[in-house]
Amino acid sequence: MKRVYLLFMILALFGGCTSAGKQTATSAAPSSRIDSKAARNSATVIHVFVALCDNVNQGIVPVAPSLGNGDDPARNLYWGAAFGIKTFFAKNRDWQLVTTETVSNKSSSVVLDRVVFKHRQQQAFMVAEAYRGRYIRQATEDFLSAAAGIPGEDLDVSVEGKTSTLHLGGSANLVGYIGHNGLMDFSLTSIPKKRDDEKRDAIILACASKGYFDDALRRTGANPLVWTTNLMAPEAYVLSAALDGWLKKESDEAVRLRAATAYHKYQNCGLKSADRLFATGW
Repeated sequence: MKRVYLLFMILALFGGCTSAGKQTATSAAPSSRIDSKAARNSATVIHVFVALCDNVNQGIVPVAPSLGNGDDPARNLYWGAAFGIKTFFAKNRDWQLVTTETVSNKSSSVVLDRVVFKHRQQQAFMVAEAYRGRYIRQATEDFLSAAAGIPGEDLDVSVEGKTSTLHLGGSANLVGYIGHNGLMDFSLTSIPKKRDDEKRDAIILACASKGYFDDALRRTGANPLVWTTNLMAPEAYVLSAALDGWLKKESDEAVRLRAATAYHKYQNCGLKSADRLFATGW
């Protein structure tokens, strides 16, 4: 069992970024580009954009075929695997899985799966979407659009008989991107600019995200709560730890330290190394 676990961790660690320039996907324009102002939510909303790991369409060091199939969220490294967003949070005692929406017509869908979690102690929801691996560009663009305050979809969810409408995209209090750093492979043709004066925090768990996302995130006006300085495994335990601190309204530095501590715990890479890997602010 330990050997299998170690193998998975090695795959997770090296299923990260290279600058091989292998992006081949054709990406559509973000669907949320409209002129209206983002609506405010009555509850805290976190919107996470996950680009599924894809051996074929992303410039990554290939992982096992089942983990790196960008068309199969159920087994994907960043979604359905043990430390993927959907699986990890579904087993997290602090979060309740409210809904899961898996598309039936996978051949024509950009987003293959969407999950909604509610925090058990707070009025806070997390909506995470699994983008087909070949559409990593669109996942990146949609994340930046949300960071800039461009409205997204309205989603009705029901918890214990009470229905709430969640405004996504730019209405979220925190937006996150999880996956390969696509900006190592392609350049953005346009970058959305800050749309309003609302405060939005951003978490970018991708290899060397601070160096590659700096200019784009500055234009959106979002606050870089947690991002990275080097190669890393963008797995759910880091996001979970960061959200724990953020929901408790801890300082940005305290949230960053939580992320680093969690990464060391699961990767056994040394706390000093993990501390250097994660950054906050500019």
